[in-house]
Amino acid sequence: MKKTRFSKFIVTFIIIANCLFTAAVLFVFWRTNVEPTALIAAWFAFTTGELFALAGLRHSENKNKNMDDE
Repeated sequence: MKKTRFSKFIVTFIIIANCLFTAAVLFVFWRTNVEPTALIAAWFAFTTGELFALAGLRHSENKNKNMDDE
């Protein structure tokens, strides 16, 4: 139960962080008319990688749980 709450917290945090990052990038673009493409790509690659890692951990935990039940 505690792991489920932690993973939901991480997913919620990443969604909020992505929204804040997007707002900050839009503000910077509005002020400077320069789009930080490398920063945008790196940020979303990092957050997507974190979500895939979390999903992989949950998948392997569920797989191991199912094997133990059999």
